[in-house]
Amino acid sequence: MSDSARLYRGSLSPEEAVRMLCDGVARQQESETLPLKACVGRILTSSLTATADLPATNNAAVDGYAVKAAFLEANPDFAFRVIGRAAAGHPFNETVGDGQAVRIFTGGVMPDGADVVAMHEFCQFDEQTSTVTLTQKLKSGANNRPAGENLQRGETIIAAGTRLGTADIGIAAAAGFATLSVTRRLRVGLMSMGDEVVETGHNLAPGHLHDSNRPMLTTMLEGDGHEVVDYGIVGDSRAALTDAYSRALADCDAVLSSGGASDGDEDHTQSAMADNNVDPVFWRLAIKPGRPMSGGILRNGKGGKPVLCLPGNPVAAYVCFRLAAAPVLSHMIGATPRQIMKLPVKSGFAHRKSAGRTEYLRVRIEDGEDGLPVMQLHGRKGAGVLSSLTGAHGLVEIPVDNEGVAVGDWLRFIPFRETGL
Repeated sequence: MSDSARLYRGSLSPEEAVRMLCDGVARQQESETLPLKACVGRILTSSLTATADLPATNNAAVDGYAVKAAFLEANPDFAFRVIGRAAAGHPFNETVGDGQAVRIFTGGVMPDGADVVAMHEFCQFDEQTSTVTLTQKLKSGANNRPAGENLQRGETIIAAGTRLGTADIGIAAAAGFATLSVTRRLRVGLMSMGDEVVETGHNLAPGHLHDSNRPMLTTMLEGDGHEVVDYGIVGDSRAALTDAYSRALADCDAVLSSGGASDGDEDHTQSAMADNNVDPVFWRLAIKPGRPMSGGILRNGKGGKPVLCLPGNPVAAYVCFRLAAAPVLSHMIGATPRQIMKLPVKSGFAHRKSAGRTEYLRVRIEDGEDGLPVMQLHGRKGAGVLSSLTGAHGLVEIPVDNEGVAVGDWLRFIPFRETGL
């Protein structure tokens, strides 16, 4: 057995770790009603149903003239008499008969009797006679948006458990909802570990470094709709971490720390969890970067509070949060499980790897010689090289049993949220 296989033996996949934690944590039961603009990133508590058709009436899809399709087909060169005008918000309230037309604009309600709109670019209007000749052949319904095309009365607009995005806010507004019921935010206690870690903005002594994990994880947590309670930087002391965990567990729904998660003399997360009666659920993931992650649950009668201990290396903290911590927190607030998008893309690089762990490297998507996209490694590979995340398009997932990548191999590409629209 290789050294790598021995190192990762007994480690869990992120999916297994998430499942074990989700089986024991409490689900958020409290909700609140908020105005639409405050709901982005929040979890909808109950499905939203359309109370009316959208649009409520047939309306024109283009600027032009509304007529009867059957009459037009039978009389292709007929000069239609223009009897009125219909614009968005200003309907024509009479009925269109044979040989009659209504000047209509995009969004205008289709007048009774008319079932087709001829684009004005294909019409010849005679100002002296107020008639229009249509040069197009049109079938019934052409350039006519039917009532309920967007939403039909009784249709589910957004399902319960959806994390609300900007498109969801738009469709809810279009359907007439000014407020939505969403799950209360989780309060997540956040802290960094290490005597060498100092706040940004402070001068660095030899051997010290600025804390990048807390600012990064704060934005990730808030982007997922959680409330962050900042417990600062905790030194390499079992007593100090035990106290920090105790305070966070008393005041928060979940605790997230980074650093001190391995098994060295100055790594105290396991001991601090035990001191707080937190039951260990797992320790070590079969991934690189991110092996020394652990998780536990403080159990009570209503379900437990998770303590999630991320590695201290920034890239490992980022990967472990996305793959193992974020899904647990989303489960707690009732979010519908979201399958991570993994797209098959050819490798443009070669890479050596040991079996027994799934590896995640930062990549950019570039055009290959055949014009098809290929993945190229971005930045240096180390778990502490935070610069490799900036400018990357996403991660490449190299499977657990893979022992090496060759140029042209098909692998799964996981795009970052920031690289999409």
